[in-house]
Amino acid sequence: MASPKFHMAFRKYHRWLGFFLAGIMGVYALSGILLIFRPTDILKYEQTETRQFESNLSGVDLLPLLKIRGSKVTDENADVVVLNVGQYDKNSGEATITKKDYPLVLAKMVKLHKATNNSPLFWLNISFGLGLLFFVISAFLMFIPKLPMYKNGLKIAGLGAIVTILAVAFGS
Repeated sequence: MASPKFHMAFRKYHRWLGFFLAGIMGVYALSGILLIFRPTDILKYEQTETRQFESNLSGVDLLPLLKIRGSKVTDENADVVVLNVGQYDKNSGEATITKKDYPLVLAKMVKLHKATNNSPLFWLNISFGLGLLFFVISAFLMFIPKLPMYKNGLKIAGLGAIVTILAVAFGS
């Protein structure tokens, strides 16, 4: 069995890493809450952008050039292609795109939360995940296993795992 000194050392590491990760957890929590509402327009504002393309493109030719997910042609005539995200003037080749997006700071938070291995931010996500894993392990190393607090902690953690598994299994 490990000594009380060992457990106290883990309490100290848990505490200091907890203070450090509190800031990161706050940002992740806010961006996670924000991501829940991404299908809505909450906190988003309209941004209009003008892009220049070749003239006389059809709607079918224009869509891949726009590179906007969910864009569709709603109407097309000899002069204009009307899109769900704006319109394209066939004579001038100018497309006016109107989309809703977050302000810069919120957009950066969302990008942080959704980072993949192609983003330089993924190292922060991996470090954060490893920090949380350390919390999981060190939470049980903070107490001597013979104490009732330790045994109750195991029961509560098991209950938390079961609730999470049930929520994932039946909630989606």
